[in-house]
Amino acid sequence: MAWRSEEFGESHEGIVGAVLADGSEPKSVYIDVGSGSCGLETREWWAYNGRLGRPEAAGWRASCACGWRGESHPIDWDQVEDHDLDDLDTSDAYEDWWDHISAVERRTVPLPEQLSELMEQLAERLDALADTAPVAALKAVAMLERMAGRVGKEAAYGAQADDVSDEALGNALGLSVSKAQSRLDRYLRPYY
Repeated sequence: MAWRSEEFGESHEGIVGAVLADGSEPKSVYIDVGSGSCGLETREWWAYNGRLGRPEAAGWRASCACGWRGESHPIDWDQVEDHDLDDLDTSDAYEDWWDHISAVERRTVPLPEQLSELMEQLAERLDALADTAPVAALKAVAMLERMAGRVGKEAAYGAQADDVSDEALGNALGLSVSKAQSRLDRYLRPYY
């Protein structure tokens, strides 16, 4: 099961990854879940139980799409009944990954405190409005989308004019370089 933060999405998608005896990570494995026409490619720890020609994990750890890795935890195969990894408690991996996400957040460009508070208040009010007056909430969301498009375009042109590097943009937003560039490009499109 993969984890995603709402803010950083695929750039910081996390999983419990497998660790081999030499400390390396295994290559992705393909698991056929049907008649051969559908399957799953994964690097998650549970797939590395030594069965069906797959390597046997020596440990597990939190892994993030950005390349960050958490602390490795050993697997005692003598304690794992029938090599069934479902019973293994890997909850610490989620906590490690969430600590990583918090560190990413701290490195991003800070928003002015007043703006952060205003955004939180707006979210609360829109959530309440969606419950009590859903059509009015839809109207408000449409207004926000138009405003986001307009302001996003101005900000994207400003970042371009300031010659912000792809790496600096990615770090400031807490995204991979490609995802940050996609966000910038989205606002530079002429239909906004």
